[in-house]
Amino acid sequence: QQGHWAIVNVESCCTQQRKHKETNTIDDKEFDIPQVDTPPTLESILNELEDEEEPFVLEDTCVLNTDNMDAHSCDTSSLASSDSGDPTHLKRRRTMDLNATVHGSVLRHSLLKGISAQIVSAAVRPVHFFLVQTVAGVIAVGTSHGLALVFDTNQALRLCLGTKATGAEFGAVSALSINHDCSRLLCGFAKGQITMWDLASGKLLRTITDAHPPGTAILHVKFTDDPTLAVCNDSGGSVFELAFRRVMGMRSCDSRCLFSGSKGEVCCVEPLRAPPDFRDHPITHYSLLAMASLTKILVIGLKPSLKVWMTFPYSKSDPSSVPQLAWQFVPVQKTVNPILAFCKGDTVHFLLVRKEETGTIHVIKQKQLHLSCDIISLSWINSRTLVLVDSHEKLQVVDRPSQEVLETLDLEQVQLVYNSRHFKSLATGGNVSQALALVGEKACYQSVSSYAGQLVYLGTKSAHIMALRNWRERIDCLLKQEHFVEALSLAWSFHEGTAKAVVGLFGDPVKRKGVVGDKMVEILFQFAEHALKKCPEQGKIQVMEQHFHDVVPVLVDYCLLLKRTDLMFNQLYSRLVENTVAKGVFLESLESYIVADRLGHLTTPIMKDLLAHYHGNGMMDSLERCIVHLDVTSLDIQQVVQVCWENQLYDAMIYVFNSSMNDYITPMEVSASPKDEEVVMGNKLLVYISCCLAGRAYPLGDIPEDLVVQVKNQVFEFLIRLHSADSLEEEEVFPFIRTLLHFDTREFLNVLAMTFEDFKNDKQALEYQQRIVDILLQVMVDNPDFTPSQVGGLFTFLARQLAKPDNTLFVNRKLFDQVLEFLCCPDDDSRHTERQQVLLELLQVGGVVQFNEERLLALAENAKFYQICEFLYEKKHLYDRIIDCYLRDPLRKGEIFNYIHNLMAMPGYSPEEKQIVKDKGLSWWYLAKEGHHSGTNLPLERDLHELLLGLLCRFAPQQLLSFLQTSQHYRLEEAIQITQKYHHNEATAYLLEKKGDVHGAFAVLLEVAIKLEGDGRPNKEESDSESTLTRVTDSLNDIIALCHRSSDNLYQQQREVHMTVMLLMKMILIRIVYVSVLKELTMKVLNCMSSFISLPAIIQRILQVCMCVLWYSGSPRRSIPRAKSPFLGYWTTKCRQPRERRRLPTIACPFCVYIYIYIYFYVCIYIYIYIYLCVCIYIYILYI
Repeated sequence: QQGHWAIVNVESCCTQQRKHKETNTIDDKEFDIPQVDTPPTLESILNELEDEEEPFVLEDTCVLNTDNMDAHSCDTSSLASSDSGDPTHLKRRRTMDLNATVHGSVLRHSLLKGISAQIVSAAVRPVHFFLVQTVAGVIAVGTSHGLALVFDTNQALRLCLGTKATGAEFGAVSALSINHDCSRLLCGFAKGQITMWDLASGKLLRTITDAHPPGTAILHVKFTDDPTLAVCNDSGGSVFELAFRRVMGMRSCDSRCLFSGSKGEVCCVEPLRAPPDFRDHPITHYSLLAMASLTKILVIGLKPSLKVWMTFPYSKSDPSSVPQLAWQFVPVQKTVNPILAFCKGDTVHFLLVRKEETGTIHVIKQKQLHLSCDIISLSWINSRTLVLVDSHEKLQVVDRPSQEVLETLDLEQVQLVYNSRHFKSLATGGNVSQALALVGEKACYQSVSSYAGQLVYLGTKSAHIMALRNWRERIDCLLKQEHFVEALSLAWSFHEGTAKAVVGLFGDPVKRKGVVGDKMVEILFQFAEHALKKCPEQGKIQVMEQHFHDVVPVLVDYCLLLKRTDLMFNQLYSRLVENTVAKGVFLESLESYIVADRLGHLTTPIMKDLLAHYHGNGMMDSLERCIVHLDVTSLDIQQVVQVCWENQLYDAMIYVFNSSMNDYITPMEVSASPKDEEVVMGNKLLVYISCCLAGRAYPLGDIPEDLVVQVKNQVFEFLIRLHSADSLEEEEVFPFIRTLLHFDTREFLNVLAMTFEDFKNDKQALEYQQRIVDILLQVMVDNPDFTPSQVGGLFTFLARQLAKPDNTLFVNRKLFDQVLEFLCCPDDDSRHTERQQVLLELLQVGGVVQFNEERLLALAENAKFYQICEFLYEKKHLYDRIIDCYLRDPLRKGEIFNYIHNLMAMPGYSPEEKQIVKDKGLSWWYLAKEGHHSGTNLPLERDLHELLLGLLCRFAPQQLLSFLQTSQHYRLEEAIQITQKYHHNEATAYLLEKKGDVHGAFAVLLEVAIKLEGDGRPNKEESDSESTLTRVTDSLNDIIALCHRSSDNLYQQQREVHMTVMLLMKMILIRIVYVSVLKELTMKVLNCMSSFISLPAIIQRILQVCMCVLWYSGSPRRSIPRAKSPFLGYWTTKCRQPRERRRLPTIACPFCVYIYIYIYFYVCIYIYIYIYLCVCIYIYILYI
């Protein structure tokens, strides 16, 4: 099928005309304008009469091919836009940097020279051109005079449809549409008319004036896939269906309203038009139409009957945002179905539309695309790629599956045209809503059109076409800019099939990789040549090295990715070797790939150069890392071995012997006598032996399966050799085992232990195991060259082996007894801790079964191995004896409290066991405190004293005060927290007083007294009352003593408060004690008060206390408040209540009256006696 391009006009502003006055004349040769038989000028077309013959017949049409047409690519960097005739529409500009990502240049931007030349040549006249829609290889242009101009694929003018008179009557062309077979053209006009033209003959077929209400402009007119059916959208927001009929040679058009603007104005319509390959898709039978109003999206079906299939409201957006619609057939899960993309603002929604088996249309919402811009144009360029233009006229190419922005362009040179004039319906009086007029400010529906992967943008002076570049073009664009690294990266993405928006590549992976691989080889050669030519000729060597470091690793990397080592080692290396710096960088860059096992074989010349370069520059560690990863067939064995010996590259030497000659013994023979300073070699030897016995290759990999048993036997035979090959007479037996034991006994035994783990049913291996154990015992036992730690390590190793359930070793038990006596020798004070630790480890791994426990315990006690004793007592559950071990061990005596605490707190111990430990600990503490425990002193560490304090609070509270008074090695704050935690108030009061906080101590003791008073209610039995009376009396005596001790350090007011609270407490205690007891208690308080408080103050306080007691006696509240403030403060608080609550109740109780009189009388007598004594003393002094 053939298609077309369609272009329409919307009036441009005069400012843009003045900016381009210099383009009045166009050079045909410059723009390559095609020649025709009688080429018309635009001026002649505009001036010709209505009755003239129809010009230019439309020639063959095809898809517009921008590869062959006369156009040139142009880069864009910023934008300028103008409204189509609206003088209030201002130009919007924003500059953006050119996009330079790994995707390269995705879009090919070309200028349509022929059409642009026609536009520029007529710029001096009041005629302007605007793009509307594209379908195939024909371009239609509309003018403000109502004319439609048709260009062919070569941009040659072929038809001019309409006349100046028609333009005067209908106004400017505001919308264009061509059907799918490119035979009909629909033109919508600013004054509401619609015309249909035959594109083959250029004849006018229909003039439709009654399809929609008058007074509104045509905003959109669209053909459907049915050439007899179209839709239009006017500036009133309504949508109409146009059905074309031809009966008896008469052409007609039936109009049906699909959506009324009174329900919400529609400003964009888009019918689903299937490409030629999908014309038979089942969903095309429904003739779907998408409509975008200012508030929602609707999808309706025109066939077989009108039906609404879906509505979708917008999310919140800017009222000036322009709704956009775009259909595209997209393969989804092995089927191809149309997807509707729509947006209003910055979010693009995707709706998958498919037909169910029941015949209904099912709409499925897909993943959204969120952008940070206001979109004014939305177009599909293929099934995976969208092209967007935002309100700043910035074009973005977006990959839909990944939602990645592939490229961004600024359209300054385009000077995009807006359709504001028609949205405001200025040609019919501007009778539109404010909402629609606001949307029209950014509307450019008729300036952007897409078809078959191409986009056309119409500017005020030019027309531009955008298309996806094929994969070669994208690479070549980067190469022209000398961006070789980016070009290789992009090419590799094509090679692997991960690139986005790909055009022109095979779908078959094998063919694709072959074509792209050849292209990458070309780039690699270009990159190498460019690097050599651009190399700095002068300057520091570091500058040249940095230059090649930016190039050579890239070359190596892509050669390895392409698996073209032949290219790297031959052509590229032969070019780089001409430059000494480049050669060195190349050889050094190989290391990372060799170590990563990406490069395992080198050619002989390169291996020779690599050895020479690394050796000459002292890079021996790097050389060794390379050798152990390379295939030995690529090595010069003699040269490599010589270098390894000279530079002590043990790993490389072992690798060469093992891999090239299957020789696993020679490396051990030459390094079997490591000296103390050769720790590295010794450690490597131990690891090497471990690997050989475990079937692993050193330093990496595995020994071939057919050699595993052979290598293991060879290593065992080597270890148990009686003498070395070149032994001297003075050489001791078993030199190899002896040397390894002296070097690192523990690690060598660990190697043997790991090896023995694999010995199960292998008879030969078990024989080797027993033989090695016998040699170890022969070499180490009774040998003064080995320390107790080393000997103990041996027997620990043996104990572990003997403890295994499948053990087959035989060890003479007398050897264990001999080792035990050696370790527990009491006469040897050297390495006491070391010997004890060795024996402990031996016992912990199961060696205890080798000894008589009673004898072991006796030897341990004799050797003062108290940890050994603890271990044995723990087994027998003799926990009290463990305390003796701590006491007798000078290094762990201070840990006794931690042990006791842990044992008491941990589960798993019976109450009897815990009680025994507690009694043992407390008895020891008592003896230590009294000084009866010989050789023991109470530890002076503060944390230990505080730990003991906590234990006393929990288990011996009766001894708590005595401990606090005699000990001085605890911290007051921590001690206070401990006593408060366990609610020992008397101890807390003592510590507070010691700290100087008398008020705090007073408050604590007072709280105790109040608590006791609450426990001594009159309703209790007499025996309980007597006990409570005793405790209360003791508590009050403690308070009196505290007041007496601290009165010297208190102010007068503080003394009065304390003593008055005491007196008040005495008065309240009348309720629980006998009156006879009150006299003694009151006397104590008054005696104490008289020493520090004046007599008038005493009388005043007594009266206040009496009033408080009387109030308390008549109050319904029968308990003293447990407030922090003292009792007088409580009375003062009560007096702040309202007057009716402050009034003292009537004293109705005779007992209370009696008490009041008694106290008053008693106090008066006491005062009288006191005054009398004072007078007598005064007279006596005067007499003397």
